[in-house]
Amino acid sequence: MARSVPVRAALVAGAVALLVAGLGACSSARDDQDPETRSFALEGTTLTVDAEDSALEIVASDEHAGGRIEVTRWFDGSVVAGGDPKPTWELRDGNRLVLREDCSGFISDCSSKHRVEVPRGVRVKVENGDGSVRAAGFADALSIRTADGSVRVTGATGPLDLRTGDGSVRVEDAGGPLRVHTEDGSIHADVDSREVRARTGDGSVRLELGAIPDLVETRSGDGSVSIDLPRAAYRVATETGDGSVDVSVPRDDSSGHVVSARTGDGNVTVRTAN
Repeated sequence: MARSVPVRAALVAGAVALLVAGLGACSSARDDQDPETRSFALEGTTLTVDAEDSALEIVASDEHAGGRIEVTRWFDGSVVAGGDPKPTWELRDGNRLVLREDCSGFISDCSSKHRVEVPRGVRVKVENGDGSVRAAGFADALSIRTADGSVRVTGATGPLDLRTGDGSVRVEDAGGPLRVHTEDGSIHADVDSREVRARTGDGSVRLELGAIPDLVETRSGDGSVSIDLPRAAYRVATETGDGSVDVSVPRDDSSGHVVSARTGDGNVTVRTAN
């Protein structure tokens, strides 16, 4: 027998009330006060961190002797019903740390944050699918790849190779060779590196160099390029498809300090730092 309009309305209202109550009871991982921590024995002096979809913080630390790495994970999403998603961590072949999340169940947001502490003297490669990456304190080579997420590195003295498909890149207090590439995002580096290569498909490039570089190569498909340099004579090449060019550093076509600044659409500025 067909239900009357008032009965159907009451049933719908009851279902909505239950849904609202369930959402109101969502557990939010932003209040996670009990993060999970595990340590692993690293074999050798190289480490690959493989994260599928997570915010990462990678830190070089003096606190873990004997080649051990420590992983701490905070759940940063929300669950409508059931428990929090369970992490799956594995150190494969002694030097590849694989971080995954089991997101089955009534989970409206499965995001999490991982902090990986690495002994000094280890070369690190980061592979992240969808999430930001922050790294600090590395004196050895550091490579970061992320498909979709920002990258920020501070206090690194070793070589840096940073790449993101969609996100900004910021580097501060670095001294080793620097290579940066983003398909869609801005680049900002405040470093003492003597060799800098920075390229973005769509975004601005801003470099502030504290040491006289041997080589600076910058290119943007669509965005301004600004380079601040210590006082010296430079061999400068500039190009813009649509924008102004302002070069105020001393120029010398025979100089061993080479600067290239190119953009498809935007202003180009090469100046002496104050």
